[in-house]
Amino acid sequence: MKKIFLVLMILAVPAFLFAGKPLYDIKVKFTGVKDTFCYLAHYYGENRYISDTARIDSKGMGEFKGKEALHGGIYVVIITPKKYFDIIIDKQQEFSIEADTNDILGTVKFKGSADNQQFYDYQRYGQTKQKEAEPLREEMKKSKDSATIKTIKEKLIAIDKQVRDYKLDYMKNNPESFLTKVFKASVDIVIPDAPILRNGKKDSTFAYRYYIHHFFDNMDFADERLIYTPVYNAKIKEFFTTLTAFGPDTINKVADSLVAKSRASKEFFKFTIWYITHWSETCAIMGFDAIFVHMADNYYTGDQASWMSAANLKKISDRSKVLKNLLLGTTIPNLTAEDTTYTYLSLYNVKAKYLVLYFWDPTCGHCQKETPLLKALYDSIKYKGFEVFALCTDPDLKAWKKYIIEHKLDWINVMDMQNVTGFHGTYDIISTPIVYLLNENKEIIAKGSLGVDQLIKILDDQFKKDENKK
Repeated sequence: MKKIFLVLMILAVPAFLFAGKPLYDIKVKFTGVKDTFCYLAHYYGENRYISDTARIDSKGMGEFKGKEALHGGIYVVIITPKKYFDIIIDKQQEFSIEADTNDILGTVKFKGSADNQQFYDYQRYGQTKQKEAEPLREEMKKSKDSATIKTIKEKLIAIDKQVRDYKLDYMKNNPESFLTKVFKASVDIVIPDAPILRNGKKDSTFAYRYYIHHFFDNMDFADERLIYTPVYNAKIKEFFTTLTAFGPDTINKVADSLVAKSRASKEFFKFTIWYITHWSETCAIMGFDAIFVHMADNYYTGDQASWMSAANLKKISDRSKVLKNLLLGTTIPNLTAEDTTYTYLSLYNVKAKYLVLYFWDPTCGHCQKETPLLKALYDSIKYKGFEVFALCTDPDLKAWKKYIIEHKLDWINVMDMQNVTGFHGTYDIISTPIVYLLNENKEIIAKGSLGVDQLIKILDDQFKKDENKK
């Protein structure tokens, strides 16, 4: 946090340096702090970025102001790393804030900003109701009487309803307010009961279809202010986390539908394709790189991702080209390298029901743990048509041969001795060990930093499928 605040102090432009009439002017007065700096930050995704800095004088007073209007959204006033609070920035950008830093929620007051005053009235109301609910929850934990527990639950439900009704009343009375849009976008969708089919059974896929089609019903994609709040990021994160139960093909279709909605505004479109692409690239679920490829090929073009440089677009395109050849179900690129007798061996010439293409390094600690386990697995199932094609990524010929002899690695051992295959790029090798499990047609069944325990489970499933076919 200290490093972050040092950067913020360097990058942020102090408000007191502006001259002339500002387009935003937010005066602050804080009890409990003096002779320091505070910061005004805006939300974008999960992060917050500094928009302005204000000097707090010996009386606890400061001012944020600038020559360009702030974009609408939810901002954070950061007093110290542990003392901060949210405010709404909309059309009205000249107002004042006063608060005791020892009890910000209980004391904060706004002049000239009805939205913010109502925002904190709602939060204080919620806090009051939370205090009402706490002793009831404690009582329910201790109680063993079913009638008492039922009564307490009814009281808690009533309290929750009062908070919801407070919010709904505000939305009804202030339909044009930005806070109303924030509230509305935050509302969880309620999935109705599934309809009864002609066969008399409930539609088992109804909940999924309803969820997919209605999850973002309350999000106004045309209002870019919502991008600068925590709301959309939280919603899209929940949405795609839930979708991990489905395969890449299904998720790609859902992603296309969401991207189509997001085209209502440039900022929504930009954030949506970035989020899905980043999520799919960093997701640990095997096979989800197909989502990255789909996004890269369909949306990262010069006419669509106009905010990106040609160089960055090329990086994404190049990354997609590598992954496209390594997707589950695709035929892996051939690999030809030399064995310990300097004879060239081709991956495609290996006849095996199941083949592991194993990238490893005898000096790698993780490889030293996994390689003996893979050898034990190899010895136990090679009679089933299982083979290993192991390429050593370390060019130390002596160490490689020594390890092979000492550990009796009698599978296919090769090395790119002349460094001509470019295997790091072709097979996306950025660490070791990396495993590709292939079928007899050299199609990828599984891949990645798979432990032997995972490989065993995958192979067991494959063997069961083979038996069922018989």
